[in-house]
Amino acid sequence: MATRLALVDDDQNILTSVALALEAEGYEVDTYFDGEQALAGLMRRPAALAILDIKMPRMDGTELLGKIRQKSAMPVIFLTSKDDELDEALGLSLGADDYITKPFSQRLLLARIRAVLRRAGGQAPLSESNDTIAQGDLLLDPDRHLCSWKGDEVKLTVTEFLLLQALALRPGHVKSRDQLMDAAYGDDIFLEDRTIDSHIKRIRRKFRAHDNLFDRIETLYGIGYKYKPDA
Repeated sequence: MATRLALVDDDQNILTSVALALEAEGYEVDTYFDGEQALAGLMRRPAALAILDIKMPRMDGTELLGKIRQKSAMPVIFLTSKDDELDEALGLSLGADDYITKPFSQRLLLARIRAVLRRAGGQAPLSESNDTIAQGDLLLDPDRHLCSWKGDEVKLTVTEFLLLQALALRPGHVKSRDQLMDAAYGDDIFLEDRTIDSHIKRIRRKFRAHDNLFDRIETLYGIGYKYKPDA
């Protein structure tokens, strides 16, 4: 049986083109034009994952996510425009699993969908194995996009995981913004510099709740970021 996805966006061109791309990959796709329509539809036909635009009429993506989270732990990926940073932060605090900034490639979206679905299905605790990236007390599981520090899970979006993985794979090598963009988004997407800065700030905030993790990683393992914004 095909995996059902829900796609919610008030842009008909995005609904049509993305739905066709997802269906070509074997997914079953329910499309909705606004948040109210999507909420009603998802109550009737639950999906394995929802892709939500933030800016929509009648009910925006963050409000829709809040209502979904009252009833379901269904994974959610946000589609955001470049001026939606505050809404991104609110959405992630409400429990979104990842977000992608418009414009985006369909290849990137498909990769994020697969990653989030894999992570949602992987309930086993993270432990060191042949595929695990280990840096001292830091463990990264690339297959499930899981991160742990001293045995405690650090909840990252897929984007944040890919950025940290890029830094952890080559200790001692300072990364530029362009290199981090390629690692997290691929080489066919143009982003403003502040997009990567925002991700790094968010990673730092999350890790500082776990024994100043990011500062310790940078100090102990020589992992660097060439353009360090203020925390």
